[in-house]
Amino acid sequence: MNKIFEQINHLGIIAVVVIDEPENAVQMAKALFDNGIKAIENTLRTPAALETIKIIKKSIPEMLVGAGTVLTVEQVADVYQAGGDFAVSPGLNAKVVKKANETGLPFAPGIVTPSDIEAAIEMDCRVLKFFPAEASGGLEYLNSMAAPYQHLGLKYIPLGGLDFGNMKKYLESPLVSALGGSWLAPRKAIQAKNWSLIAENAKKAAEIVREVRSKCKQS
Repeated sequence: MNKIFEQINHLGIIAVVVIDEPENAVQMAKALFDNGIKAIENTLRTPAALETIKIIKKSIPEMLVGAGTVLTVEQVADVYQAGGDFAVSPGLNAKVVKKANETGLPFAPGIVTPSDIEAAIEMDCRVLKFFPAEASGGLEYLNSMAAPYQHLGLKYIPLGGLDFGNMKKYLESPLVSALGGSWLAPRKAIQAKNWSLIAENAKKAAEIVREVRSKCKQS
């Protein structure tokens, strides 16, 4: 597994964020980082996205900052030049994956079917984003879909419909590398500069990750 994805596997959770104003980036990132969430997927859904990757990496170098909603080969190059640590996409686009491989940008394409998994395997992807997780059938569906490929050691990052109520069961699965969570730093909370809410969410989620991972090591 790529070193960045090894780190993500160790951390267990990624905050998925949408940032509209660059000036909100550092305080949001600090609220997450200081309370145990040390990886961010900054979605490329606003004009500020690439700039905020640079800002966060400069202000908090220890934070893993990746890009989400990477849909084009041009965006792969943009994320790499901005200093992004990794990138993910909602689906699987062969041209985008090829560009990421050529660039050296750790990349997790989105999958939701066995055909998606096999296409990803062919392109040497071993960490896959399972999206939309809950709407597609959740952990039960992932277990069934992933079974024929289990001997390959693939890891999955579920995203979509996860929250404090179901994150523990996902983390307990040996298939799951880490969770993607947009509920940790909601867009409206960032816009409202509600750093205390984001800090509270981060602390609670990080505690759950530590609890589950500790139990898994003991078992």
